[in-house]
This record gives sequence, structure tokens and C-alpha cells, in this order.
Amino acid sequence: MKRLLFLAAFLLTATALSAQNCIVVNSEKIFKSLDAYNTAIRMLDNLAELYQKQVDEKFEEVEEFYNAYMAQKASLPATTRQARENAILNLEQQANEYQQSIFGQEGSLMKKRVELIEPIQKEVFAAIEAYAKRIGATVVLDSSNNPALLYTDPAADHTQQIIAALRK
Repeated sequence: MKRLLFLAAFLLTATALSAQNCIVVNSEKIFKSLDAYNTAIRMLDNLAELYQKQVDEKFEEVEEFYNAYMAQKASLPATTRQARENAILNLEQQANEYQQSIFGQEGSLMKKRVELIEPIQKEVFAAIEAYAKRIGATVVLDSSNNPALLYTDPAADHTQQIIAALRK
């Protein structure tokens, strides 16, 4: 019975979508055609390279400190060994925290990316929506690497009808 309802809902949805005016765009191609986007990407790449050098320096410092410790370890008293090991772990933790502050979800690079790219995205998506409305499209699909629904006319959404059909 559920199969029959699912098939009916699928056919209803397919029929409804075929009656809709659907267009396909490649957002990646649109973005790459914009000078502002390409400039922002180059800036982010340069910034990421600079940040990566800074992070690498932090980890090199940890490695140098560790190597110096390993060379002296045998001749150090136990309390000094423990203190140096703690210092190494502390330095490593600081390097990891620094790396996270730069490259993490809330890091400097992500914040800069949002600052530079988000206005361009808003502009592109607004243009897609305006174009879709102008030509009467109810659905816009993105054919770039990660296909996604970019715009849909609320009248094209049949979710509630399918939910109702499944509840019967």
C-alpha cells in the first residue's frame, strides 16, 4: 500500500514538475565570469598562502624545540624533562589554536571569505531570481559541481500535498 502511495505521489510530482517552467544555470560558470569574484578568489588564495606560512613557522618552532629536547633528554633530570615536555605540549597546543583561529570555521580566513564573496553571491542569486521571474520560470536548477535548487516559485512546491497523500 505504501509503495502504491509513494508511486502515486512520485507520478503526481513528476507531472506537476513537467508542467512547470524549469531552467538550468551553471552558477560556477556565472561566478567565474565575474571580475569581482576572480579578484576576491585571488586575494583569498594569497591570504591563505601567507597564513599557511605563519602556521608552518609556529609548527617548525615546536619541532625545533622538540628536537632540541630529544637531543638533551637523556642528560636531563626527571623534573626538567617533565617541564620541557609540558612546554612542548603547550607550544603545540598554541600552534594548533593559532591554526584553528586562521583556518577554522570561525577563523580569519573564513571571515574574510564571507566578507569578500557573500556580496557577490547575493548579487548573482538576486540576478538569477530576477531573471527567473522575468521569464516566468518557477524552478531554477544549478548544474555546477553540486546541483542545488536556487530558486523556486512557492506555487511550485508540492510538499504539503505529498505529505497529505502519505497520511491518508
